Amino acid sequence: MVSLSNPLMVRLSNHARFASIAFCVVAVVGAAAGTQAPADSWPTYHGHFAGRRYSTLKQINAANVKGLTLAWVYRLNTGQGGAIVGGEGPETRPGNATPATVKSTPLLVNGVLYLSAPDHVWAIDARTGREMWHYFWKTRGGDHIGNRGVGIYEKWLYFLTPDNYFVSLDAGTGKERWHKEIASMKREYFSTNAPIIIGKQVIIGVSGDALDIPGYLESRDPESGEVVWRWNTTPRKGEPGAETWPDEYAMSHGGGMPWLPGTYDPELNLYYVGTGNPNPVLAGQSRAGDNLWTCSIVALNPNTGKMAWGYQVTPHDTHDWDAAQTPVLIDGVIDGRPRKLVAQANRNGYYVLLDRTNGEHIVTSKFLESANWTREINAKGQPIGNPSKEASVPGTLVSPNTGGATNWPPPSFNPDTGLLYFGASQTFSIMYLTDTDARPQGWAAAERNVGNVGSSLKAIDYRTGKVRWSRPLAMTATGSTGGAMGLLSTAGGLLFGNDGGGNFVAYDPLTGKPLWHAGLGVNTSNGPETFLLDGRQYVVVGAGDSLYAFALQQ
Repeated sequence: MVSLSNPLMVRLSNHARFASIAFCVVAVVGAAAGTQAPADSWPTYHGHFAGRRYSTLKQINAANVKGLTLAWVYRLNTGQGGAIVGGEGPETRPGNATPATVKSTPLLVNGVLYLSAPDHVWAIDARTGREMWHYFWKTRGGDHIGNRGVGIYEKWLYFLTPDNYFVSLDAGTGKERWHKEIASMKREYFSTNAPIIIGKQVIIGVSGDALDIPGYLESRDPESGEVVWRWNTTPRKGEPGAETWPDEYAMSHGGGMPWLPGTYDPELNLYYVGTGNPNPVLAGQSRAGDNLWTCSIVALNPNTGKMAWGYQVTPHDTHDWDAAQTPVLIDGVIDGRPRKLVAQANRNGYYVLLDRTNGEHIVTSKFLESANWTREINAKGQPIGNPSKEASVPGTLVSPNTGGATNWPPPSFNPDTGLLYFGASQTFSIMYLTDTDARPQGWAAAERNVGNVGSSLKAIDYRTGKVRWSRPLAMTATGSTGGAMGLLSTAGGLLFGNDGGGNFVAYDPLTGKPLWHAGLGVNTSNGPETFLLDGRQYVVVGAGDSLYAFALQQ
């Protein structure tokens, strides 16, 4: 056992020692198709394909959580010494390289945690926090805003790099198998997504906002790395949705980046993914219409990439409120009959509930009190923007700001309580239109953040969209430091998140009352996870440049 002031960080240089690890990953990943994470693994980004971030484990529970203590700490090792090196970039990293932060959700397979950050992948012993191997990617550049995680198929790991390479590693040794370029860095694409493996499809998406470029989602072959199918998030001429754009020019520059991994229903064989905002950002004068399929939840056949249905959460977005937040799959009851549902707390300040078999709208509700941009909710349940709240030359006061009411950190749905949990912020910005051209480019407006009237952890009744409880987060002299956060709920009557003030917290999921906390000094920066090894339950979370594991004191 170690204290927070004396973190354990043991690194093993003998990579060959781990080359003989046996993997049964296909069976483990198959278990992820259930409705909650397997007890002894975390084999995909959300733990399971439904995206609930809910665990049936209850060794750690509301009655004994006060006995939760630190088991180990791993601080990100970003040096090249002892690392397995790959990549197309120069030998020496730029001196102004962004410090690594844990934004990924580590995968746990056979007692090994696989953790990533931009340009790095690590294998860590989940029982002790020891580094088993480290892979270092020599980058050519790209936006190093974050990396969401790795995917695993059989004995192979897959991850994306900021300079747009799709890389496969041997999970036992960290040795590179191959790498494939998936997008042009010269066009300002960059890559942050965590690959999702469905059968023999490795599904990945691209990112980018600086230039007006089209988004797309791809499936890659796990053996060769070659493209199996590609789905364009903005249509081409003659494709469904093209009628919502004024011309081919607008469509071809339209954005819609699928920044984050989606969710999957194996019975329907549908993959659900949220798409990004349209381009140009913050200005819509060159793209009259709804601009499908940006800011949408879409259902795709993972074998073919064909779209089954789509629902646009924010038509004709002009505030950078993408719909990339996790589309959570819920098997619930609506009006007395069982329904297959998909729910999303959206960046625009609204909650939406759909039938995931066909995209039929069921519920739309406003969860952000300060949101002031909407003119009406139309017959499809879509919030329609008020033109007076678009960016203007003299400036327009808008809530929320471009960071959104919530953002990418994963929410949690607890089937025991029927509540969806997520962090939210009541922010305000003044948006100034800076490019008045008929065809503006890139970021066509400037934003000045002018305040935050409070951030909170919220719990929403999935059936009605009503906020059942809201827990205020920490405030500082300059405003709230909290907001969107990664969350985990368990059958032990616990909800793990943070308080906005640098504490990792276990809450009562029915009331929001804090039951336990650990001071980490900085807010948690990824989605927590939990698993059982050798009969002992661990809760693992990232905060800043470190990964923390907690367990009950032995």
